[in-house]
Amino acid sequence: MKRVFGVKKDKEPPPSIQDASDRINKRGDNVEEKLKKLDAELSRYKEQIKKTRPGPAQEAIKARAMRVLKQKRMYEGQRDMLYSQTFNLDQVAFASEGLKDAQQTMSALKSANKELKGMMKTVNIQDIDNLQDEMMDMMDVSNEIQETLGRSYNVPDYIDEEELMGELDALEADMGSEADGIPSYLQPDKEEPDVDTEFLPAAPTGNTTAAQGEDEHGLPTVPRASLRS
Repeated sequence: MKRVFGVKKDKEPPPSIQDASDRINKRGDNVEEKLKKLDAELSRYKEQIKKTRPGPAQEAIKARAMRVLKQKRMYEGQRDMLYSQTFNLDQVAFASEGLKDAQQTMSALKSANKELKGMMKTVNIQDIDNLQDEMMDMMDVSNEIQETLGRSYNVPDYIDEEELMGELDALEADMGSEADGIPSYLQPDKEEPDVDTEFLPAAPTGNTTAAQGEDEHGLPTVPRASLRS
């Protein structure tokens, strides 16, 4: 059967944009090489024309240079055509790559959306609220435990205002005495000022007290003469 009808050949896949672009670029490189050779040949003819006197020899060189210049113009046209084809292929390639990126982005978004929906089903707002309430209750219990453990012993529960003011006055006095850097309990006792006994009144006797009388507090009055002396 194979000999009669033959074997069906598999169709070759169509060339991709990259394959076509690579092929055209390769042709463009070949044309560029030919143009470089023609430019070098034209430069050589130009030097020969400068060195040759006008006449048949110079005309022959000009004719060869004209032929090379026509070839250069033809290759330049081919090069421009190939560049235009490459430009069109690049535009199509950019558009194709953009569509592929868009497809991948859409696929990634759909997959992420599906995962998010599945995750949202496992999350319950009420469970989160209950968990927050439990955490707040646990924090309150923890604070109560800390306060209970930090309770002091043998500390009076009530202190009146007079006792408080007395403590503050004593503290202020201690701070004033310690201003010089020496604690109050290390400071020497203040000496009583020397008082001359001749300026003091004489001790009253019983008769004197009766004669002088008493003041409003029941104490004997001191004579004015004694104070002036």
